Amino acid sequence: MRLFRKIALGIDTFIESASLIGLLSMIIIVTAQVMTRKLFNFVFFWSEEVTMLLLVWFSFMGIAIGFREKLHLGIDSFTHKLPASLNKALDKLIEITILTFGIYLVLYGWDFTVMMHESELPATGLPNSTLYVIMPITGVMTCAYALLQLFGIETKRHVNLKEGGTH
Repeated sequence: MRLFRKIALGIDTFIESASLIGLLSMIIIVTAQVMTRKLFNFVFFWSEEVTMLLLVWFSFMGIAIGFREKLHLGIDSFTHKLPASLNKALDKLIEITILTFGIYLVLYGWDFTVMMHESELPATGLPNSTLYVIMPITGVMTCAYALLQLFGIETKRHVNLKEGGTH
């Protein structure tokens, strides 16, 4: 079990690091694109396409990480007035809904990725599926986090974060 936890944490750390590197890369590319356009009237032909890829990938990875950290939308002012047993049942319903969403992303995301593999992105020449393969990856991550949460295993890695900013 300890080995499984170590492997899972390693994969999770890799995905979170890849998300942050993607965000940093996107910032650098957009900054360079704006500067070269304004200063030299020149734009890298691939910059907009790569930025779009990074934005999509970062956004979808952020969805899964948000589920891991339990940062999904909730109406706390309403649920705090409910009994603890009903809140527990609502939490299970939310986790089942998240699991269902993850399964949806895996199944339909994979179908869409396969369907889009025949076409290619115009600037980079990458298969169009490069843009969509993050959907099933996010689905697998979401399913894993939802299953862990359903079985009562804590998935939060950033325990000192407060929702809604600082309090």
